[in-house]
Amino acid sequence: MCYSTALRKEREKIEKELRQQISVKFDAKSTYQPYYHLNGFTHGNLQIIKMDTPEIISDASWGLIPDWAIHNPEAFRKKSNTLNARSESIFEKPSYRDSAENKRCLILADGFFEPHHENSKAIAYFCYQPSESNLESNIFLFAGLYNEIDDTTLSATILTTKANDFFMEVHNKGKRMPLVLDPHYFEDWLDDGMSDQEINEIMAKGFTKKEFKAHPVSRDFYKKNIDTNKPYIIEEAQKDTLF
Repeated sequence: MCYSTALRKEREKIEKELRQQISVKFDAKSTYQPYYHLNGFTHGNLQIIKMDTPEIISDASWGLIPDWAIHNPEAFRKKSNTLNARSESIFEKPSYRDSAENKRCLILADGFFEPHHENSKAIAYFCYQPSESNLESNIFLFAGLYNEIDDTTLSATILTTKANDFFMEVHNKGKRMPLVLDPHYFEDWLDDGMSDQEINEIMAKGFTKKEFKAHPVSRDFYKKNIDTNKPYIIEEAQKDTLF
């Protein structure tokens, strides 16, 4: 599962970094501001690249709202968790089937958090792709699905898949990971001519080949009534302070 993400860079830096892989610019209406911790259960905005506007980075409320629930998104979200969608079943689930075929997207991040269980306690780990300089992390793109809530509001979900060896050690209870796409598959993922079989093949083999790293963070991460959208929340914590 992936219920918390980070995207810490300014707009211009994001556009410049992504230009090597995909040419995009922020929508003029985007309200994006860099963040260190976005909790999916607040349904804040992710930044996505849609199939029908692959040159634009748009805002999308986290938690996909299917067509049959757009008349009352709040009621739907009280009953259903669509922050993540299991890639193995998106063509079977009514909430995701139409989006899987017609409304796929790429979702921007430069970090995300996963629970690691040790001594019967959950410790939040920050996961990221180190840059060549190792001074900051690279931007990467999740495979996602989106839908329109109304004429001006989008919603989105992050796809997950079975954990690889690295993330089995990090997310050692759920053994899942978000589907971070290799840049080789960006164009295909947004192609409206892809068959269901081709989409399934991308999800099965499309996880990035770039290295990830992960480390434990402050136990504040799981505390209520604390603003964790602060730089310290991604910093490595000593394990002996977390129990």
